[in-house]
Amino acid sequence: MTVAVVRIRGGCRTNQDIRDTLDMLRLTRQNHLVLIPEDPGMRGMLQKVKDYVTWGRPDAETVALVIRLRGRLSGGRPITDDYIKENSGYGTAREFADAIVRQKARFSDLKDVTPVIRLHPPRGGYEGTKMSWKAGGSLGDRGGDISALIARMLGPGSGNWPARRPPGRRGLAAKGGAGHA
Repeated sequence: MTVAVVRIRGGCRTNQDIRDTLDMLRLTRQNHLVLIPEDPGMRGMLQKVKDYVTWGRPDAETVALVIRLRGRLSGGRPITDDYIKENSGYGTAREFADAIVRQKARFSDLKDVTPVIRLHPPRGGYEGTKMSWKAGGSLGDRGGDISALIARMLGPGSGNWPARRPPGRRGLAAKGGAGHA
């Protein structure tokens, strides 16, 4: 299975070994996501940075949504189904995501893809940035619950983001006036 890793904490006053490991994972900033294969070497790296990241095994639907909404090519161009069809053996983002989850393909197999996916902060905030997932926080191994966190971090267009408020004169009653003064 492929593992989705999201960096939660910043790097201020961080041990150099941990900073190096985060750099090797390409997690240089908060709210960045990478998709890595699940093997003993990567598991050791995750264990080393467990106080700065959260990880888990996402489902194919979430990975497809991440690729379509937040995946980028070099130059900031979005990843489209046409691009996936031309540059891989898969027809759609959903098929490619399914292959990534089953470790039949890697996200970096696409030509010119940026390996890091930048996400928004989660809607509703993190549960706690200094405690493990098992203790009620946000850090460490989440298992399949990583998909819910990623869905909260995808932003507008993901289906779980509130609609925009219509422009208008909100807040005037709270200020004690009904018109412009």
